[in-house]
Amino acid sequence: MKYEINEGTLAIMPVGDDTSKVFEDEVQYVIEQKPFQIMDDSCKYFGSSYRGRKEGAKSILGDGYKIPILIEDSRNIVFFPTISPQDSECIWLASNKIERLDYIDELNSKVIFNNGQEIIIPISYRSLENQLLRATRLESVVRNRKK
Repeated sequence: MKYEINEGTLAIMPVGDDTSKVFEDEVQYVIEQKPFQIMDDSCKYFGSSYRGRKEGAKSILGDGYKIPILIEDSRNIVFFPTISPQDSECIWLASNKIERLDYIDELNSKVIFNNGQEIIIPISYRSLENQLLRATRLESVVRNRKK
């Protein structure tokens, strides 16, 4: 089953070599695709590619590591990676679905989504907060340019 990211998608987490767990507002799915493949397929579904979306984001934010990706701009669907997108352990999070972040310890953080769901992920609070701020900035710049 191919999965396309939509307005209800909260997070995409690897659970095996070629398998992902997708968190949505009301349900969770196990999909036989890597998270990166879901990202690329979703970008293509909305008329671009991961590479094209990445280049667009880099032109707005400047070169950097772990660039957030604007999947679909009319609905402001922006995802950001927790680590290198090519890494098999990379988790993707929907920036506009995050209510808040909580510090757990130096290596782990809790993400609380606006529907009350929570996940604990292996990334420092500071790094996670920085990634969320960059994704929010990308969404804000694109929204302002549309005006």
